[in-house]
Amino acid sequence: MALEFKFPDVGEGIAEGEIVKWRVKEGDEVKEHDVLVEIETDKAIVEIPSPAAGSVLKIFHKQGDTVKVGEALVSIGAKGESTPSIPAPVPSPAPVAAPVPIKKGPVIKPAGAVGYLEEAPDLEEAAGVSKPASVQTQMAPVAPSVLVTPAVRRLARDIGLDLSKIKGSGMGGRITEEDVRGFAKKAGMSEIKENLPQVQAKVQKKYDMYGYLERVPLKGVRKAIAEHMVESVSRIPHVTQMDEADVTLLYRHREREKRLAESKGVKLTYLPFIVKACVGSLKKYPMFNSTLDEEHNEIIMKKYYNIGIAVASENGLMVPVIKIADQKSLMAIAREIVQMAEKARSREVDLGDLKGGTFTITNVGSLGGIFATPIINYPEVAILAVGKMIDRLSVDKEGKIRVRKIMPLSLSFDHRVVDGADAAVFMNEIKAYLEDPDRIMMDE
Repeated sequence: MALEFKFPDVGEGIAEGEIVKWRVKEGDEVKEHDVLVEIETDKAIVEIPSPAAGSVLKIFHKQGDTVKVGEALVSIGAKGESTPSIPAPVPSPAPVAAPVPIKKGPVIKPAGAVGYLEEAPDLEEAAGVSKPASVQTQMAPVAPSVLVTPAVRRLARDIGLDLSKIKGSGMGGRITEEDVRGFAKKAGMSEIKENLPQVQAKVQKKYDMYGYLERVPLKGVRKAIAEHMVESVSRIPHVTQMDEADVTLLYRHREREKRLAESKGVKLTYLPFIVKACVGSLKKYPMFNSTLDEEHNEIIMKKYYNIGIAVASENGLMVPVIKIADQKSLMAIAREIVQMAEKARSREVDLGDLKGGTFTITNVGSLGGIFATPIINYPEVAILAVGKMIDRLSVDKEGKIRVRKIMPLSLSFDHRVVDGADAAVFMNEIKAYLEDPDRIMMDE
Protein backbone atom coordinates (compact mmCIF):
# COMPACT_ATOMS: atom_id res chain seq x y z
CA MET A 1 0.00 0.00 0.00
CA ALA A 2 1.37 3.39 -1.01
CA LEU A 3 2.61 5.68 1.75
CA GLU A 4 1.47 9.29 1.60
CA PHE A 5 4.32 11.33 3.12
CA LYS A 6 3.30 14.74 4.48
CA PHE A 7 5.40 17.81 5.27
CA PRO A 8 6.44 17.07 8.88
CA ASP A 9 6.60 19.47 11.79
CA VAL A 10 10.26 20.59 11.81
CA GLY A 11 9.90 22.53 15.06
CA GLU A 12 10.45 26.20 16.03
CA GLY A 13 6.79 26.97 15.34
CA ILE A 14 7.28 26.64 11.56
CA ALA A 15 3.92 26.26 9.81
CA GLU A 16 4.88 26.38 6.13
CA GLY A 17 7.79 26.40 3.70
CA GLU A 18 8.64 26.95 0.06
CA ILE A 19 9.91 24.11 -2.09
CA VAL A 20 13.38 25.10 -3.29
CA LYS A 21 14.49 21.93 -5.05
CA TRP A 22 13.27 18.39 -5.58
CA ARG A 23 16.08 15.85 -5.26
CA VAL A 24 13.91 13.12 -6.84
CA LYS A 25 11.40 12.78 -9.65
CA GLU A 26 8.40 10.51 -10.13
CA GLY A 27 9.53 6.96 -10.80
CA ASP A 28 12.82 7.23 -8.90
CA GLU A 29 13.74 4.53 -6.41
CA VAL A 30 14.69 5.88 -2.98
CA LYS A 31 16.10 4.41 0.19
CA GLU A 32 15.01 5.26 3.69
CA HIS A 33 16.59 8.55 4.81
CA ASP A 34 17.45 9.62 1.23
CA VAL A 35 16.80 13.35 0.82
CA LEU A 36 13.59 13.91 -1.13
CA VAL A 37 13.28 17.69 -1.22
CA GLU A 38 14.79 20.93 0.05
CA ILE A 39 12.25 23.26 1.69
CA GLU A 40 12.98 26.84 2.67
CA THR A 41 11.36 27.84 5.93
CA ASP A 42 11.53 31.25 7.57
CA LYS A 43 14.72 30.15 9.35
CA ALA A 44 16.74 27.84 7.11
CA ILE A 45 16.67 25.44 4.17
CA VAL A 46 15.62 22.04 5.51
CA GLU A 47 16.41 18.75 3.80
CA ILE A 48 13.43 16.40 4.12
CA PRO A 49 14.46 12.70 4.14
CA SER A 50 12.36 9.80 2.92
CA PRO A 51 10.55 7.90 5.71
CA ALA A 52 10.75 4.61 3.80
CA ALA A 53 12.30 2.83 0.84
CA GLY A 54 10.36 2.45 -2.39
CA SER A 55 9.42 4.14 -5.63
CA VAL A 56 8.32 7.78 -5.86
CA LEU A 57 4.80 7.32 -7.24
CA LYS A 58 3.53 10.88 -7.11
CA ILE A 59 4.92 14.33 -6.32
CA PHE A 60 2.13 16.62 -5.20
CA HIS A 61 3.85 20.01 -5.37
CA LYS A 62 6.25 21.66 -7.78
CA GLN A 63 9.30 23.80 -7.17
CA GLY A 64 8.31 27.23 -5.87
CA ASP A 65 5.08 26.03 -4.23
CA THR A 66 4.38 26.91 -0.61
CA VAL A 67 3.38 23.88 1.45
CA LYS A 68 1.94 23.86 4.93
CA VAL A 69 2.82 21.39 7.67
CA GLY A 70 0.57 18.35 7.21
CA GLU A 71 0.16 18.70 3.44
CA ALA A 72 1.17 15.74 1.29
CA LEU A 73 4.58 15.97 -0.39
CA VAL A 74 5.00 12.62 -2.12
CA SER A 75 3.52 9.17 -2.34
CA ILE A 76 5.97 6.27 -1.97
CA GLY A 77 5.24 2.63 -2.68
CA ALA A 78 5.98 -0.34 -4.91
CA LYS A 79 6.92 0.40 -8.53
CA GLY A 80 3.79 0.54 -10.70
CA GLU A 81 1.46 0.81 -7.72
CA SER A 82 -1.43 3.20 -8.31
CA THR A 83 -1.77 6.33 -6.23
CA PRO A 84 -5.26 7.28 -5.07
CA SER A 85 -6.32 10.88 -5.53
CA ILE A 86 -6.08 12.90 -2.37
CA PRO A 87 -9.25 14.82 -1.57
CA ALA A 88 -9.03 18.40 -0.46
CA PRO A 89 -9.43 18.82 3.29
CA VAL A 90 -13.00 19.55 4.29
CA PRO A 91 -13.55 21.32 7.61
CA SER A 92 -15.90 19.61 10.04
CA PRO A 93 -19.14 21.54 10.45
CA ALA A 94 -19.51 23.24 13.80
CA PRO A 95 -22.58 22.14 15.81
CA VAL A 96 -25.37 24.70 15.55
CA ALA A 97 -28.56 24.44 17.60
CA ALA A 98 -31.00 26.09 15.21
CA PRO A 99 -29.85 27.40 11.84
CA VAL A 100 -31.20 30.90 11.37
CA PRO A 101 -31.10 32.34 7.85
CA ILE A 102 -28.74 35.32 7.83
CA LYS A 103 -28.96 37.56 4.81
CA LYS A 104 -25.86 39.24 3.59
CA GLY A 105 -26.04 42.97 3.13
CA PRO A 106 -23.72 45.32 1.33
CA VAL A 107 -20.87 46.85 3.28
CA ILE A 108 -19.72 50.25 2.06
CA LYS A 109 -15.99 50.75 2.20
CA PRO A 110 -14.81 53.81 4.16
CA ALA A 111 -13.58 56.98 2.51
CA GLY A 112 -10.29 56.48 0.69
CA ALA A 113 -11.03 52.85 -0.19
CA VAL A 114 -11.93 51.59 -3.65
CA GLY A 115 -15.49 52.68 -4.36
CA TYR A 116 -17.50 49.51 -4.68
CA LEU A 117 -19.80 47.35 -2.58
CA GLU A 118 -18.42 44.28 -0.92
CA GLU A 119 -20.44 41.37 0.47
CA ALA A 120 -20.55 41.12 4.25
CA PRO A 121 -19.02 37.96 5.80
CA ASP A 122 -21.17 34.89 5.32
CA LEU A 123 -21.61 33.66 8.90
CA GLU A 124 -23.50 30.53 7.92
CA GLU A 125 -20.89 29.47 5.40
CA ALA A 126 -18.12 30.02 7.96
CA ALA A 127 -19.98 27.79 10.40
CA GLY A 128 -20.52 25.08 7.78
CA VAL A 129 -24.33 25.45 7.79
CA SER A 130 -26.30 25.07 4.56
CA LYS A 131 -28.41 28.11 3.74
CA PRO A 132 -32.08 27.82 2.69
CA ALA A 133 -32.65 28.31 -1.02
CA SER A 134 -34.39 31.62 -0.29
CA VAL A 135 -31.23 33.22 1.06
CA GLN A 136 -28.53 31.48 -0.97
CA THR A 137 -26.45 33.90 -3.02
CA GLN A 138 -25.55 33.17 -6.60
CA MET A 139 -22.05 32.06 -7.27
CA ALA A 140 -20.00 30.61 -10.07
CA PRO A 141 -21.25 27.07 -10.78
CA VAL A 142 -19.07 24.32 -9.37
CA ALA A 143 -19.12 20.85 -10.80
CA PRO A 144 -19.51 18.13 -8.15
CA SER A 145 -16.12 16.66 -9.07
CA VAL A 146 -14.20 19.93 -8.55
CA LEU A 147 -11.88 19.87 -5.51
CA VAL A 148 -11.67 23.33 -3.99
CA THR A 149 -11.52 24.92 -0.54
CA PRO A 150 -14.18 27.40 0.62
CA ALA A 151 -11.74 30.31 0.44
CA VAL A 152 -10.81 29.57 -3.18
CA ARG A 153 -14.49 29.01 -4.06
CA ARG A 154 -15.30 32.42 -2.60
CA LEU A 155 -12.49 34.02 -4.61
CA ALA A 156 -13.81 32.48 -7.83
CA ARG A 157 -17.31 33.65 -6.97
CA ASP A 158 -16.13 37.20 -6.34
CA ILE A 159 -14.27 37.30 -9.65
CA GLY A 160 -17.11 35.50 -11.42
CA LEU A 161 -15.25 32.46 -12.74
CA ASP A 162 -16.66 29.02 -13.53
CA LEU A 163 -14.50 26.62 -11.52
CA SER A 164 -15.43 23.69 -13.77
CA LYS A 165 -13.35 25.31 -16.53
CA ILE A 166 -10.19 25.52 -14.38
CA LYS A 167 -7.67 22.68 -14.18
CA GLY A 168 -6.33 22.27 -10.66
CA SER A 169 -2.59 21.99 -10.02
CA GLY A 170 -2.86 21.09 -6.34
CA MET A 171 -2.71 17.65 -4.79
CA GLY A 172 -5.36 15.32 -6.19
CA GLY A 173 -6.34 17.93 -8.78
CA ARG A 174 -7.32 20.51 -6.14
CA ILE A 175 -7.83 24.01 -7.52
CA THR A 176 -5.59 26.50 -5.76
CA GLU A 177 -5.78 30.27 -5.40
CA GLU A 178 -2.93 30.57 -7.92
CA ASP A 179 -4.95 28.51 -10.44
CA VAL A 180 -7.93 30.87 -10.11
CA ARG A 181 -5.85 34.03 -10.40
CA GLY A 182 -3.85 32.62 -13.32
CA PHE A 183 -7.02 31.65 -15.20
CA ALA A 184 -8.54 35.06 -14.53
CA LYS A 185 -5.40 36.79 -15.80
CA LYS A 186 -5.37 34.75 -19.02
CA ALA A 187 -9.09 35.42 -19.50
CA GLY A 188 -8.51 39.13 -19.07
CA MET A 189 -11.23 39.22 -16.40
CA SER A 190 -13.76 38.82 -19.20
CA GLU A 191 -15.97 36.32 -17.35
CA ILE A 192 -17.37 38.62 -14.64
CA LYS A 193 -21.00 37.68 -14.26
CA GLU A 194 -23.68 40.28 -14.80
CA ASN A 195 -25.76 39.10 -11.83
CA LEU A 196 -22.96 39.73 -9.30
CA PRO A 197 -22.18 43.03 -7.57
CA GLN A 198 -19.68 45.09 -9.53
CA VAL A 199 -16.35 43.94 -8.10
CA GLN A 200 -13.01 45.44 -8.98
CA ALA A 201 -10.05 43.09 -8.89
CA LYS A 202 -7.00 44.16 -6.91
CA VAL A 203 -4.60 45.33 -9.59
CA GLN A 204 -0.90 45.45 -8.85
CA LYS A 205 0.38 48.38 -10.85
CA LYS A 206 3.64 48.03 -12.73
CA TYR A 207 4.27 51.76 -12.62
CA ASP A 208 3.14 54.91 -10.86
CA MET A 209 3.20 58.58 -11.89
CA TYR A 210 6.99 58.69 -11.44
CA GLY A 211 8.08 55.56 -13.29
CA TYR A 212 8.13 51.77 -13.35
CA LEU A 213 7.96 49.57 -10.24
CA GLU A 214 9.34 46.20 -9.27
CA ARG A 215 7.48 44.04 -6.76
CA VAL A 216 9.45 41.61 -4.59
CA PRO A 217 7.44 39.04 -2.59
CA LEU A 218 7.90 39.31 1.18
CA LYS A 219 8.47 35.69 2.14
CA GLY A 220 10.87 33.25 3.75
CA VAL A 221 13.60 34.76 5.90
CA ARG A 222 12.70 38.33 4.91
CA LYS A 223 9.11 37.82 6.06
CA ALA A 224 10.26 36.22 9.33
CA ILE A 225 12.63 39.13 9.97
CA ALA A 226 9.85 41.64 9.34
CA GLU A 227 7.49 39.88 11.75
CA HIS A 228 10.20 39.49 14.40
CA MET A 229 11.23 43.15 14.19
CA VAL A 230 7.62 44.33 14.52
CA GLU A 231 7.13 42.05 17.52
CA SER A 232 10.28 43.43 19.16
CA VAL A 233 9.56 47.14 18.71
CA SER A 234 5.87 46.73 19.59
CA ARG A 235 6.66 44.91 22.85
CA ILE A 236 9.90 46.52 23.99
CA PRO A 237 10.53 50.21 24.76
CA HIS A 238 13.93 50.58 23.09
CA VAL A 239 16.66 52.92 24.33
CA THR A 240 20.17 53.08 22.81
CA GLN A 241 23.31 53.96 24.78
CA MET A 242 26.34 54.96 22.66
CA ASP A 243 30.00 55.13 23.67
CA GLU A 244 33.53 54.59 22.40
CA ALA A 245 36.32 52.27 23.52
CA ASP A 246 40.03 52.92 23.05
CA VAL A 247 41.12 49.54 21.69
CA THR A 248 44.70 50.43 20.78
CA LEU A 249 46.12 47.71 23.05
CA LEU A 250 43.59 45.20 21.75
CA TYR A 251 44.58 46.09 18.20
CA ARG A 252 48.24 45.37 18.95
CA HIS A 253 47.39 42.14 20.79
CA ARG A 254 45.25 40.87 17.93
CA GLU A 255 47.96 41.73 15.36
CA ARG A 256 50.39 39.54 17.32
CA GLU A 257 47.98 36.66 17.85
CA LYS A 258 46.36 36.47 14.41
CA ARG A 259 49.48 34.89 12.84
CA LEU A 260 49.41 32.14 15.45
CA ALA A 261 45.69 31.70 14.83
CA GLU A 262 46.24 31.42 11.07
CA SER A 263 48.80 28.65 11.66
CA LYS A 264 45.98 26.75 13.42
CA GLY A 265 43.53 27.42 10.59
CA VAL A 266 41.60 30.03 12.57
CA LYS A 267 40.65 33.51 11.34
CA LEU A 268 40.99 35.75 14.39
CA THR A 269 38.77 38.84 14.15
CA TYR A 270 37.79 41.23 16.93
CA LEU A 271 34.46 39.45 17.46
CA PRO A 272 35.82 36.67 19.75
CA PHE A 273 37.34 39.33 22.02
CA ILE A 274 34.02 41.21 22.05
CA VAL A 275 32.15 37.99 22.88
CA LYS A 276 34.51 37.39 25.82
CA ALA A 277 34.11 41.02 26.97
CA CYS A 278 30.33 40.73 26.85
CA VAL A 279 30.29 37.43 28.75
CA GLY A 280 32.47 38.88 31.52
CA SER A 281 30.21 41.95 31.72
CA LEU A 282 27.02 39.87 31.71
CA LYS A 283 28.29 37.88 34.69
CA LYS A 284 28.69 41.12 36.66
CA TYR A 285 25.40 42.63 35.43
CA PRO A 286 23.06 39.64 34.95
CA MET A 287 19.96 41.76 34.22
CA PHE A 288 21.30 42.15 30.68
CA ASN A 289 21.32 38.36 30.34
CA SER A 290 17.64 37.97 31.09
CA THR A 291 14.15 37.93 29.60
CA LEU A 292 10.92 39.47 30.83
CA ASP A 293 8.09 37.02 31.50
CA GLU A 294 5.14 39.31 30.83
CA GLU A 295 2.57 36.67 31.75
CA HIS A 296 3.91 36.17 35.28
CA ASN A 297 5.52 39.61 35.72
CA GLU A 298 8.93 38.11 36.39
CA ILE A 299 12.43 38.86 35.15
CA ILE A 300 14.14 35.57 34.32
CA MET A 301 17.92 35.87 34.64
CA LYS A 302 19.77 33.21 32.68
CA LYS A 303 22.68 31.44 34.36
CA TYR A 304 24.18 30.46 31.01
CA TYR A 305 25.72 32.63 28.31
CA ASN A 306 24.63 31.96 24.73
CA ILE A 307 25.80 34.79 22.50
CA GLY A 308 24.06 35.39 19.16
CA ILE A 309 26.13 36.75 16.27
CA ALA A 310 24.10 38.58 13.61
CA VAL A 311 25.14 37.48 10.11
CA ALA A 312 24.09 39.25 6.91
CA SER A 313 23.20 36.85 4.09
CA GLU A 314 21.65 37.22 0.63
CA ASN A 315 18.32 36.10 2.10
CA GLY A 316 18.40 38.42 5.12
CA LEU A 317 19.76 38.64 8.63
CA MET A 318 20.35 35.42 10.56
CA VAL A 319 21.57 35.03 14.14
CA PRO A 320 23.46 31.78 14.87
CA VAL A 321 24.19 31.33 18.57
CA ILE A 322 27.51 30.50 20.26
CA LYS A 323 26.36 28.19 23.06
CA ILE A 324 27.98 28.26 26.54
CA ALA A 325 30.43 30.93 25.35
CA ASP A 326 31.78 31.32 28.91
CA GLN A 327 33.19 27.80 28.75
CA LYS A 328 34.94 28.15 25.38
CA SER A 329 38.39 29.49 24.58
CA LEU A 330 39.04 32.51 22.42
CA MET A 331 40.27 30.31 19.56
CA ALA A 332 37.26 27.98 19.85
CA ILE A 333 34.88 30.93 19.67
CA ALA A 334 36.77 32.36 16.67
CA ARG A 335 36.55 29.05 14.84
CA GLU A 336 32.85 28.62 15.63
CA ILE A 337 31.95 32.15 14.51
CA VAL A 338 33.50 31.54 11.07
CA GLN A 339 31.80 28.13 10.72
CA MET A 340 28.41 29.44 11.82
CA ALA A 341 28.63 32.47 9.51
CA GLU A 342 29.42 30.28 6.50
CA LYS A 343 26.52 27.96 7.26
CA ALA A 344 24.13 30.89 7.77
CA ARG A 345 25.08 32.46 4.43
CA SER A 346 24.65 29.14 2.59
CA ARG A 347 21.38 28.41 4.46
CA GLU A 348 22.83 25.15 5.80
CA VAL A 349 22.69 26.21 9.43
CA ASP A 350 20.84 23.84 11.74
CA LEU A 351 17.66 25.17 13.34
CA GLY A 352 19.10 24.35 16.77
CA ASP A 353 21.97 26.75 16.08
CA LEU A 354 19.53 29.66 15.71
CA LYS A 355 17.82 29.41 19.09
CA GLY A 356 18.67 29.70 22.76
CA GLY A 357 20.42 33.09 22.63
CA THR A 358 20.63 35.28 25.74
CA PHE A 359 22.46 38.31 24.30
CA THR A 360 23.22 39.38 20.71
CA ILE A 361 26.12 41.16 18.98
CA THR A 362 25.81 42.76 15.55
CA ASN A 363 28.88 44.02 13.69
CA VAL A 364 27.82 47.07 11.67
CA GLY A 365 31.49 48.07 11.39
CA SER A 366 32.17 45.27 8.91
CA LEU A 367 30.10 47.24 6.39
CA GLY A 368 31.52 50.63 7.32
CA GLY A 369 28.92 51.62 9.92
CA ILE A 370 29.93 53.64 12.97
CA PHE A 371 26.95 53.99 15.32
CA ALA A 372 23.52 52.33 15.09
CA THR A 373 20.25 51.84 16.96
CA PRO A 374 19.92 48.05 16.70
CA ILE A 375 16.58 46.35 17.37
CA ILE A 376 16.66 43.89 20.27
CA ASN A 377 16.45 40.22 19.38
CA TYR A 378 13.19 39.58 21.27
CA PRO A 379 12.76 38.20 23.93
CA GLU A 380 16.31 39.15 24.94
CA VAL A 381 16.90 42.34 26.94
CA ALA A 382 19.80 43.91 25.02
CA ILE A 383 21.87 43.91 21.85
CA LEU A 384 25.32 45.42 21.18
CA ALA A 385 26.23 46.97 17.82
CA VAL A 386 29.96 47.26 17.11
CA GLY A 387 31.05 50.03 14.74
CA LYS A 388 33.99 50.47 12.40
CA MET A 389 37.32 51.02 14.14
CA ILE A 390 38.65 54.50 13.40
CA ASP A 391 41.97 56.28 13.99
CA ARG A 392 41.79 59.39 16.13
CA LEU A 393 44.41 61.85 17.37
CA SER A 394 44.51 62.01 21.16
CA VAL A 395 46.59 63.84 23.75
CA ASP A 396 48.12 61.47 26.32
CA LYS A 397 48.99 62.22 29.96
CA GLU A 398 52.36 63.58 28.96
CA GLY A 399 50.82 66.06 26.55
CA LYS A 400 51.96 64.19 23.44
CA ILE A 401 49.65 63.72 20.47
CA ARG A 402 49.23 60.08 19.52
CA VAL A 403 47.06 58.07 17.15
CA ARG A 404 44.57 55.85 19.00
CA LYS A 405 42.31 53.07 17.74
CA ILE A 406 38.68 53.87 18.64
CA MET A 407 35.81 51.36 18.47
CA PRO A 408 32.25 52.81 18.48
CA LEU A 409 29.69 50.86 20.55
CA SER A 410 25.88 51.09 20.55
CA LEU A 411 23.83 49.24 23.18
CA SER A 412 20.05 48.98 22.76
CA PHE A 413 18.25 47.79 25.89
CA ASP A 414 14.77 47.07 27.23
CA HIS A 415 13.88 50.03 29.43
CA ARG A 416 11.28 47.96 31.28
CA VAL A 417 14.04 45.77 32.72
CA VAL A 418 17.04 48.10 33.06
CA ASP A 419 17.51 51.86 33.37
CA GLY A 420 19.88 54.22 31.61
CA ALA A 421 22.28 54.22 34.56
CA ASP A 422 22.42 50.40 34.42
CA ALA A 423 23.22 50.58 30.71
CA ALA A 424 26.01 53.12 31.32
CA VAL A 425 27.80 50.99 33.90
CA PHE A 426 27.31 47.84 31.80
CA MET A 427 28.82 49.64 28.79
CA ASN A 428 31.72 50.84 30.94
CA GLU A 429 32.40 47.24 31.94
CA ILE A 430 32.50 46.13 28.29
CA LYS A 431 34.85 49.04 27.53
CA ALA A 432 37.13 48.08 30.42
CA TYR A 433 37.53 44.59 28.95
CA LEU A 434 38.16 45.83 25.40
CA GLU A 435 40.66 48.44 26.54
CA ASP A 436 42.63 45.87 28.55
CA PRO A 437 43.11 42.63 26.56
CA ASP A 438 45.06 41.11 29.48
CA ARG A 439 41.82 41.12 31.43
CA ILE A 440 40.15 39.16 28.62
CA MET A 441 42.95 36.63 28.63
CA MET A 442 42.70 36.24 32.40
CA ASP A 443 39.11 35.05 31.96
CA GLU A 444 40.26 32.35 29.52
